[in-house]
Amino acid sequence: MLRILFTFLIFFFVFFPLRDSQAKTLDVIINEIAWMGTKDSYRNEWIELYNNRDFDINLENWKIISKDKRLNISLKGVIPKNGFFVLERNNDTTIPEIKADLIYNGALNNKGEHLILLDSEGRIIDEVNCSSGWFAGDNSTKQTMERKNPFKKGSDPQNWQSSQRPQGTPKSKNSYLEIITKEQKQNQSPLKYPSNIFINEILPSPEGPDYKNEWIEIFNQNDFEVNLEGWKISDGIGRTTTYILPKNTTIKEKSFLLLRRPATKITLNNSKDTIFLYQPDGRIVDQVTYTNAPRGHSFARIKDKWFWTSNPTPKKPNNFSSFPISTKKESLLGTKISSGDLINKTSKTITHISLNSSSFLSTLTIALGFAFSCGVFFVCLKRKLKKNLI
Repeated sequence: MLRILFTFLIFFFVFFPLRDSQAKTLDVIINEIAWMGTKDSYRNEWIELYNNRDFDINLENWKIISKDKRLNISLKGVIPKNGFFVLERNNDTTIPEIKADLIYNGALNNKGEHLILLDSEGRIIDEVNCSSGWFAGDNSTKQTMERKNPFKKGSDPQNWQSSQRPQGTPKSKNSYLEIITKEQKQNQSPLKYPSNIFINEILPSPEGPDYKNEWIEIFNQNDFEVNLEGWKISDGIGRTTTYILPKNTTIKEKSFLLLRRPATKITLNNSKDTIFLYQPDGRIVDQVTYTNAPRGHSFARIKDKWFWTSNPTPKKPNNFSSFPISTKKESLLGTKISSGDLINKTSKTITHISLNSSSFLSTLTIALGFAFSCGVFFVCLKRKLKKNLI
């Protein structure tokens, strides 16, 4: 058993060594310095190191010293790859919300220091020469001194600035990097998202359990495939839910995407609801409101108008086998009747008349007889008046 364990340890340290003696200049840097302390106390000084490499580095027997030897900190522990290592003065209450990686004794001179980071073999890995005064930081506002570029020399005054965050950024990226990111975003051209993506059909009150069978359908009217990663869909009434379309969500040209309630968790109210479709930038590209959802009927788009239909068509073109429900005024949501709708309604009226032809002929005969009698009466009356005048 001991032989197996010994073999494993040899294998582990040969193939997964903690790097220390191989460290080169700027592999680990002095990244941020709270030489002024914090608002709670000037004694609450701290120093942050940063690992520029993509592997862990063993800091055993490393040191941070000042040129005048007043500060001599022996390091131990491991700094993770592309990670931080925070040293707090005297105790771990210097930064209450951050656990210190090392506690040290000693103080930083408010007039400046020349700090040197040495590896276990005494080689200089980084240094910050502020012997003539700190390059940045503010004793009154307690803004820390933070490094701008981790790959540039630490003794370059232009490579430091006062942190834009109160109390600095211990164990997180410096505010200078946040500023760069914001500037880059401002200089970038806004992303253009494809148009002609819209909500096409909704089934709020299906046959069977709502929580299983409700769905929302999206249609891509373009002649090309569209990636909808990051797009959002949500409802707007009652307990609302927003669903973010996941990575690799695509719709082929002239095709449909069916979003079922078990996946989206969006509850479609039967009485009334509004559905929104958003681009990743938050802009609403489509929305639809419905009321009084009939059981088993979907709310479907025909061109730019919406109707209830008893013929739901998930992932297929909408198709009305008969004229949409219109027994209630609110069922059409005030949609204007098109010429095609009028033709349909007129044809229905004519059909109704043809089915009751006997009643129609009786009414027509009476009307014609009445009209003929009135005509004869007026002719006779005209002749009588003419004779009297002669």
